[in-house]
Amino acid sequence: MEITLAGTRPTRRAPKENFTGTVLQDPVIMAPAPARLNCSRVSFEPGARTNWHHHPLGQTLYVISGVGRVQTKGGPVKEIRPGDTVWIPPGEVHWHGASPGNSMCHIAMQEALDGVYSTWLEPVTDAEYGAPLG
Repeated sequence: MEITLAGTRPTRRAPKENFTGTVLQDPVIMAPAPARLNCSRVSFEPGARTNWHHHPLGQTLYVISGVGRVQTKGGPVKEIRPGDTVWIPPGEVHWHGASPGNSMCHIAMQEALDGVYSTWLEPVTDAEYGAPLG
């Protein structure tokens, strides 16, 4: 058993090449092999979002505060709120982030396949982000 004390892992700014706006990440765990879990608490300022991306083994998001948005490529933009759980199947291209007027914080959980957790693609355009909710 290993206990990591609160405050011993620094908050980091999410890499600008994969995100639009201000996004902060607090690592929860990157489990050692043979486990494959990577989990972070991710905080998005209003309007901030991920690029389009996908995960080889899928991703689960659990919203803990604020109002967010999520979209699968070709699908409608959906609003997400505290207590919502979003399951994104393996290989499904998607994005997620805060709504235009509210911040949003979620726990993001994904597993690695051959050491790969995520494949990052192009940024979400303002038109894609601002599409009407469906």
